[in-house]
Amino acid sequence: MALGKDYAAQQCSIARALEVVGERWTLLVIRDALYGVRRYNDFLVHLGIPRAVLAARLQTLTAEGILARRRYQESPPRDEYVVTERGIALWPTLWALGLWGREHYGQSPLRVFRHADCGTELGPYGECPACGTAVPVPDVEMAPGPGLDPDPADPVSRALLRPKRLLQPIETGPASDAGTA
Repeated sequence: MALGKDYAAQQCSIARALEVVGERWTLLVIRDALYGVRRYNDFLVHLGIPRAVLAARLQTLTAEGILARRRYQESPPRDEYVVTERGIALWPTLWALGLWGREHYGQSPLRVFRHADCGTELGPYGECPACGTAVPVPDVEMAPGPGLDPDPADPVSRALLRPKRLLQPIETGPASDAGTA
Protein backbone atom coordinates (compact mmCIF):
# COMPACT_ATOMS: atom_id res chain seq x y z
CA MET A 1 0.00 0.00 0.00
CA ALA A 2 1.39 3.39 -1.02
CA LEU A 3 1.85 6.10 1.57
CA GLY A 4 -0.76 8.82 1.16
CA LYS A 5 0.17 12.41 0.40
CA ASP A 6 -2.06 13.96 3.05
CA TYR A 7 -3.89 13.20 6.28
CA ALA A 8 -7.44 13.80 5.03
CA ALA A 9 -8.75 10.60 6.62
CA GLN A 10 -7.31 11.48 10.03
CA GLN A 11 -9.67 13.08 12.52
CA CYS A 12 -6.92 14.74 14.51
CA SER A 13 -5.73 18.30 15.05
CA ILE A 14 -2.09 17.15 14.87
CA ALA A 15 -2.72 15.70 11.42
CA ARG A 16 -4.36 18.95 10.29
CA ALA A 17 -1.38 20.95 11.60
CA LEU A 18 1.03 18.62 9.79
CA GLU A 19 -0.73 19.46 6.54
CA VAL A 20 0.78 22.96 6.94
CA VAL A 21 4.02 22.53 8.90
CA GLY A 22 4.84 18.85 8.40
CA GLU A 23 6.85 19.07 5.20
CA ARG A 24 10.60 18.79 5.36
CA TRP A 25 12.22 22.24 5.80
CA THR A 26 9.04 24.02 6.93
CA LEU A 27 9.78 24.15 10.66
CA LEU A 28 13.35 25.24 9.91
CA VAL A 29 12.04 28.13 7.80
CA ILE A 30 9.73 29.12 10.67
CA ARG A 31 12.59 28.76 13.17
CA ASP A 32 14.78 31.06 11.09
CA ALA A 33 11.94 33.58 10.75
CA LEU A 34 11.55 33.62 14.55
CA TYR A 35 15.33 34.14 14.81
CA GLY A 36 14.94 37.27 12.66
CA VAL A 37 15.73 35.96 9.18
CA ARG A 38 13.43 37.82 6.78
CA ARG A 39 14.97 37.87 3.33
CA TYR A 40 14.81 35.15 0.73
CA ASN A 41 18.56 34.95 0.15
CA ASP A 42 19.25 34.80 3.88
CA PHE A 43 16.93 31.81 4.25
CA LEU A 44 18.58 30.26 1.21
CA VAL A 45 22.18 30.52 2.42
CA HIS A 46 21.48 29.73 6.08
CA LEU A 47 19.38 26.65 5.43
CA GLY A 48 21.14 25.34 2.33
CA ILE A 49 17.67 24.66 0.94
CA PRO A 50 16.96 24.28 -2.80
CA ARG A 51 15.48 27.48 -4.32
CA ALA A 52 12.31 25.82 -5.57
CA VAL A 53 11.67 24.21 -2.18
CA LEU A 54 12.22 27.50 -0.34
CA ALA A 55 9.91 29.36 -2.73
CA ALA A 56 7.21 26.71 -2.22
CA ARG A 57 7.56 26.76 1.57
CA LEU A 58 7.44 30.55 1.74
CA GLN A 59 4.39 30.59 -0.52
CA THR A 60 2.57 28.04 1.68
CA LEU A 61 3.53 29.76 4.93
CA THR A 62 2.34 33.09 3.53
CA ALA A 63 -0.92 31.61 2.23
CA GLU A 64 -1.53 30.04 5.66
CA GLY A 65 -0.93 33.34 7.45
CA ILE A 66 2.17 32.13 9.32
CA LEU A 67 4.41 34.60 7.52
CA ALA A 68 3.46 37.88 5.86
CA ARG A 69 5.24 39.15 2.76
CA ARG A 70 6.25 42.79 3.04
CA ARG A 71 7.90 45.04 0.45
CA TYR A 72 11.07 46.67 1.76
CA GLN A 73 12.45 48.03 -1.54
CA GLU A 74 10.71 49.26 -4.68
CA SER A 75 13.50 49.38 -7.26
CA PRO A 76 14.21 46.60 -7.86
CA PRO A 77 11.22 45.18 -6.00
CA ARG A 78 12.28 43.19 -2.94
CA ASP A 79 10.14 41.57 -0.27
CA GLU A 80 10.83 40.18 3.16
CA TYR A 81 8.92 37.64 5.24
CA VAL A 82 7.72 38.66 8.68
CA VAL A 83 6.33 36.30 11.30
CA THR A 84 2.65 36.84 12.06
CA GLU A 85 0.85 36.15 15.34
CA ARG A 86 -0.12 32.77 13.89
CA GLY A 87 3.56 32.03 13.28
CA ILE A 88 4.60 33.28 16.72
CA ALA A 89 2.13 30.78 18.17
CA LEU A 90 4.41 28.00 16.85
CA TRP A 91 7.27 29.07 19.17
CA PRO A 92 6.30 26.69 22.02
CA THR A 93 6.31 23.79 19.55
CA LEU A 94 9.77 24.70 18.24
CA TRP A 95 11.06 25.30 21.79
CA ALA A 96 9.82 21.87 22.94
CA LEU A 97 11.17 20.13 19.83
CA GLY A 98 14.58 21.73 20.39
CA LEU A 99 14.66 20.59 24.03
CA TRP A 100 13.59 17.09 23.00
CA GLY A 101 16.35 16.93 20.38
CA ARG A 102 18.98 18.11 22.85
CA GLU A 103 17.85 15.61 25.50
CA HIS A 104 17.58 12.58 23.22
CA TYR A 105 20.54 13.24 20.97
CA GLY A 106 22.97 14.49 23.62
CA GLN A 107 23.79 17.73 21.88
CA SER A 108 25.54 20.54 23.70
CA PRO A 109 23.31 23.64 23.59
CA LEU A 110 23.83 25.49 20.32
CA ARG A 111 21.82 28.47 21.50
CA VAL A 112 20.77 29.71 24.91
CA PHE A 113 17.37 31.35 25.35
CA ARG A 114 16.84 33.78 28.23
CA HIS A 115 14.19 36.10 29.57
CA ALA A 116 15.55 39.44 28.30
CA ASP A 117 14.18 41.35 31.30
CA CYS A 118 16.12 39.42 33.97
CA GLY A 119 18.65 37.26 32.08
CA THR A 120 17.33 33.95 33.44
CA GLU A 121 17.48 30.97 31.09
CA LEU A 122 14.04 29.79 30.02
CA GLY A 123 12.50 26.79 31.72
CA PRO A 124 11.21 23.67 29.96
CA TYR A 125 7.91 25.30 29.03
CA GLY A 126 9.41 28.59 27.85
CA GLU A 127 8.73 30.22 31.20
CA CYS A 128 11.04 32.34 33.34
CA PRO A 129 11.82 30.37 36.52
CA ALA A 130 12.99 33.55 38.31
CA CYS A 131 9.96 35.70 37.47
CA GLY A 132 7.44 32.85 37.45
CA THR A 133 5.86 34.08 34.21
CA ALA A 134 5.40 32.90 30.66
CA VAL A 135 7.87 34.82 28.51
CA PRO A 136 6.38 36.44 25.39
CA VAL A 137 8.40 35.68 22.24
CA PRO A 138 9.62 39.29 21.78
CA ASP A 139 11.05 39.13 25.31
CA VAL A 140 13.18 36.04 24.59
CA GLU A 141 16.87 36.76 24.09
CA MET A 142 18.90 34.25 22.10
CA ALA A 143 22.66 33.95 22.56
CA PRO A 144 25.27 31.49 21.26
CA GLY A 145 25.63 28.34 23.35
CA PRO A 146 28.77 26.30 23.99
CA GLY A 147 28.05 23.87 21.12
CA LEU A 148 27.76 26.54 18.40
CA ASP A 149 30.49 26.89 15.78
CA PRO A 150 32.29 30.16 16.68
CA ASP A 151 33.42 30.73 13.09
CA PRO A 152 30.56 29.83 10.72
CA ALA A 153 30.87 30.24 6.95
CA ASP A 154 27.57 31.94 6.10
CA PRO A 155 26.65 35.54 6.98
CA VAL A 156 23.37 34.60 8.68
CA SER A 157 25.12 32.25 11.11
CA ARG A 158 27.69 34.96 11.79
CA ALA A 159 24.93 37.48 12.50
CA LEU A 160 23.32 34.98 14.88
CA LEU A 161 26.53 34.83 16.95
CA ARG A 162 25.50 38.12 18.56
CA PRO A 163 22.91 37.99 21.34
CA LYS A 164 19.55 39.28 20.10
CA ARG A 165 15.87 39.12 20.84
CA LEU A 166 13.68 36.81 18.82
CA LEU A 167 11.75 38.44 15.96
CA GLN A 168 14.25 41.31 15.61
CA PRO A 169 15.56 41.31 12.04
CA ILE A 170 19.12 40.17 11.53
CA GLU A 171 21.64 42.34 9.70
CA THR A 172 23.84 40.53 7.21
CA GLY A 173 24.81 43.41 4.93
CA PRO A 174 24.24 44.01 1.20
CA ALA A 175 24.51 40.31 0.30
CA SER A 176 21.18 39.66 2.04
CA ASP A 177 19.39 41.87 -0.49
CA ALA A 178 19.94 39.53 -3.44
CA GLY A 179 17.04 37.40 -4.53
CA THR A 180 13.36 37.21 -3.72
CA ALA A 181 10.79 34.51 -4.15
